[in-house]
Amino acid sequence: MSWLLLTLLCAFSVASADAATKAWLQGFSARELTLIRFTLTGALLSPLLFWLPDLGQLPAPFWAWLSVLAPLEIGAMLLYMAAIRDHPLSLTLPYLAFTPVFSMAIAALVLGEQLSLGGLLGVLLIVAGAWLLNVEQARRNDWRTWLRPLGAIRWEPGSRMMLGVALLYGLTSTLGKVALLYLPSAAFGAFYFAVIGLLAIPLLLLLPVGGARLSLRPALRRLTRRPGAVLAVAALNGVMVITHFMALRLTEVAYMIAVKRSSLLFGILYGALLFREPNLVSRAPGGVLMLAGVFVILLAA
Repeated sequence: MSWLLLTLLCAFSVASADAATKAWLQGFSARELTLIRFTLTGALLSPLLFWLPDLGQLPAPFWAWLSVLAPLEIGAMLLYMAAIRDHPLSLTLPYLAFTPVFSMAIAALVLGEQLSLGGLLGVLLIVAGAWLLNVEQARRNDWRTWLRPLGAIRWEPGSRMMLGVALLYGLTSTLGKVALLYLPSAAFGAFYFAVIGLLAIPLLLLLPVGGARLSLRPALRRLTRRPGAVLAVAALNGVMVITHFMALRLTEVAYMIAVKRSSLLFGILYGALLFREPNLVSRAPGGVLMLAGVFVILLAA
């Protein structure tokens, strides 16, 4: 399967997991959802660990990269949770659009990846489209408001926090490709999320969020009340993990991360079809830019 099809499947899985969460897991706390996305996903992927080689034979650089990756991944999730919990979405979510830009710069430094001029144009088109889809004011079709969140970086902490999340995701996507040199894609994805899932439990138990700590036993009781929905979200997230690393091995990091942002388009379609959300037409400019970017990357890659 080509990297583009794998990445589109990855993006579809992300959007499907988000839609399933919205439809079936209303009322669950952010930390309970993090347990599903990290810990339960890692548990579902654990059968793939049988394809792991002898871990004792893995070289020291692999463990060094993993020791850097895991805390960055969890840190990005916690920062993301704090940003969307405490700050306006219209001034935070747009900054996730910069993830491919950071991936492009970091991959050039760490992996020596260089994009063609057409590929660079495609990435920038997707970034611009993702920005428009995330900017609440853009729904008014007033171009003068499309750049308004950029000014918030000076005075809105949430904007700076989400820009930090985008930087962290740019790092983890690039360093993840480095770690992939040592293991097959599926085995690495399963092992990576097993490690993250285990580390997430004590962090979520110990770190207070909103003035309180997570109590594991009540959280597990709540999760078992809707086993089908919880397992569906974790399974969709598992598909995302495997296709993410399979696609990442096959192409430049910036291309893969940029096309993965097409999950926003799938999410908008879910919102219109399942949740009857309005403003589908007003989001067309952002969607057209993203589709154009994917097409340009396909021609350039």
